[in-house]
Amino acid sequence: MNNNIFSEKIKQAFKHNRYSSLLTDSSIDKFFNLAELLVEANKITNLTAITDEDGIILKHFLDCATISKSIPKNSKVIDVGCGGGFPSLPIAIIREDISVLSLDSTGKKIDFVNSAIKELGLKNSRAICARAEEYVKQAREEFDCCVSRAVARLNVLDELCLPFVKIGGVFIAMKSEKAQEELTEAESGIIKLGGRIISTEKQTLSFGCNTASRETITISKIFETPEQYPRKYAQILKKPL
Repeated sequence: MNNNIFSEKIKQAFKHNRYSSLLTDSSIDKFFNLAELLVEANKITNLTAITDEDGIILKHFLDCATISKSIPKNSKVIDVGCGGGFPSLPIAIIREDISVLSLDSTGKKIDFVNSAIKELGLKNSRAICARAEEYVKQAREEFDCCVSRAVARLNVLDELCLPFVKIGGVFIAMKSEKAQEELTEAESGIIKLGGRIISTEKQTLSFGCNTASRETITISKIFETPEQYPRKYAQILKKPL
C-alpha cells in the first residue's frame, strides 16, 4: 500500500459519506498502519475476506466509524465478538476519550488485535480471549456501552451483551438486511434482560464501485439483568429468549 494514495482514498470515502469530521492526520496514519497489519496478518490467519484497499476503507473502517458518534463521552466500552478488531479498533482510533475492551473466544484473532493495539500505540485499548458468557462473571454491568458487529442473530446476541451494560448505558448492535426481522424476534428477550429499544438507523455507505448497507440498533439498559442470564451458550442457541 502507498501511504499517500491510501490517505487520499480514506479522506474521499469519509467526505463522500459525510463523516469527514471523524478524521485527523493522526487517525489517518493509524488507519493506514492498521490496513497494512490486517492484510499482512491475513496471509497467515483468517481475519477477514475483505483485503482490497477500497473494501477495507469502506467495509471495515468507515462502517465501524459510523457508530462512534453514538457512544457516550468518556465511555468504558466492550466489543463482544470483535473478530479481527471490528468495530473496536476503528472506534478506539477515532475516540481517544473512550476505553475499549475487545473480546473474542478465538485466540489467533485476539493475538492480532493485541499486536495491532501495540503497533498503533492505542493506549485506550486492550483485548482478552474469552467467551462472553464466561467473562461476564467478572465484568457484569461494568460498561457504559457494549458494541457488536455481525456476531449472531439479535435474540442470541442480546443475552451475551446486555449483562455487560450498566443501568443507563447502551448496547449498539450493528446489523444488516434482516435487522427488522431480528428485532421482532428479540423484542421480548430484550425486555427480560433489562433493555429497551430506543432507535434503529439505516444507512448505505458508498465509495467508488462499492456499497455497504447497515442498520444500527441501539438499546438502552433500564434495569439490572436478572442473575440467571446469560445462560450457557448452547442453551441460548437452543432456546433464545
